[in-house]
Amino acid sequence: VQLQASGGGLVQAGDSLRLSCAAAGRSFSRYVMGWFRQAPGKDHEFVAAINRSGSRTSYADSVKGRFTISIDNVKNMMYLQMNSLKPEDTAVYYCAADPRYYFDYFKWDQYAQWGQGTQVTVSS
Repeated sequence: VQLQASGGGLVQAGDSLRLSCAAAGRSFSRYVMGWFRQAPGKDHEFVAAINRSGSRTSYADSVKGRFTISIDNVKNMMYLQMNSLKPEDTAVYYCAADPRYYFDYFKWDQYAQWGQGTQVTVSS
């Protein structure tokens, strides 16, 4: 599956953004999907993950309660709704997919497929 993230931008603290991840090829329903981010000078950071059916999600503590991950298997789209954005959320955001059922989904190097990132900048 080929992935493409979009929806980033420049916003102020407290604003909201919705990132999208489009897939070409196989259906999302065959994959565990995740969002990661990378701030300048830092390693990739786990943000959120969702299972094939969308029934189970996991979030980093830093975004829990503010971000929501979701998928639309009909449209082959994944979303990350980001509310109450903070300057520390500034990063390039990436979507990722892996066909395995069990793996360390919170580790970026465990994913088989990656999309190009989208920049999110939050000003204070």
